[in-house]
Amino acid sequence: MTASSPGWPPGLDRIGIVMMSAVGDAVHVLPIVTALKAHHRSTHITWVVQPGPASLVRGHWAVDELVVFDRSRGWSAFGDVRRALSGRPFDLVLDLQVYLKAGIVTGLAHAPVKLGFDRSRARDLNWLFTTHRIPPRPIGQHVQDQYFEFLDAIRVPHEAPRWDLGPWPPERAAQDAFFHTIDRPVAAIVVATSKPEKDWLPDRWAEVAETLDRELGMTVVLVGGTSPREQRAAEAIRARVPRARSALGSGLRGLVGILDRSDLVLAPDTGPLHMAVALDRPVIGLYGYTNPKRTGPYRKYHDLIVDAYGDPGEQYGVTMELRRGRMPRIRVADVLDKVRLWSDRYRRPRG
Repeated sequence: MTASSPGWPPGLDRIGIVMMSAVGDAVHVLPIVTALKAHHRSTHITWVVQPGPASLVRGHWAVDELVVFDRSRGWSAFGDVRRALSGRPFDLVLDLQVYLKAGIVTGLAHAPVKLGFDRSRARDLNWLFTTHRIPPRPIGQHVQDQYFEFLDAIRVPHEAPRWDLGPWPPERAAQDAFFHTIDRPVAAIVVATSKPEKDWLPDRWAEVAETLDRELGMTVVLVGGTSPREQRAAEAIRARVPRARSALGSGLRGLVGILDRSDLVLAPDTGPLHMAVALDRPVIGLYGYTNPKRTGPYRKYHDLIVDAYGDPGEQYGVTMELRRGRMPRIRVADVLDKVRLWSDRYRRPRG
């Protein structure tokens, strides 16, 4: 059944959002919920989400409640969500995720209209759990624009994306405390990602950090989680740049405060990169494993992308193809070229 079926569009008083996985995806969902709220202020939005991204969006003005899907509980997580949704009927459920687990959760929700991706884009039989589907698109596009297709389908206007990621007023004191003793411009480096294939080499990060510190007079702040890979990368960088500050394990809300006051962010394709875009902080994105046309900074800072995904002269399209072994193609000189471009175009005067 397509989105143009009789009785369309559905009511918007109670909307369920199913997007459970990565932090970057959660960032892409925020312009959807803010547009829904701006269009229909009384809309009550319930978001089914995993614990990690839940910590980022909890307290957001456009999100009324969260139902946490804790995948560490295995199949019990679905029982938890079923019980949580049993007393929450919706007018509309938006299944923004294409995998089986999202389809099962969508199937557990009570709603006359469950809108998902078209059959060609839905995976793992996800389309079986939806009642309506957005129209197919023959040409790929950025993930953010894919989510905007859902707003188009239900006739909700959207213009410039609005994230409202923060920092929120209660978080300003912690942000001030972190930056209190820093009197130089700040370069935040996201040292690793959730997938080793997307990581850049720690010794090359160390070379870049040394240039930022010694030649550009910047304070390097290392951000990310506390996984062994992230800790090893941070240790390699600090061995070469002892003044680099480690903020690993600051939590996603703490990370919002750090990125918000950073003059420059350097990151592979990972959630903090998209957080930086949402905060309008210049970000140098390092891409090799994933397609920057699909998951790169949205509408901003394309001139700062280091693209090792495509071969020289290749005119590749917007696809979900993953290309292994390409991150080592990125040289230190490639990143420093983008740092100099940032300095010429985006560097703001201190004070």
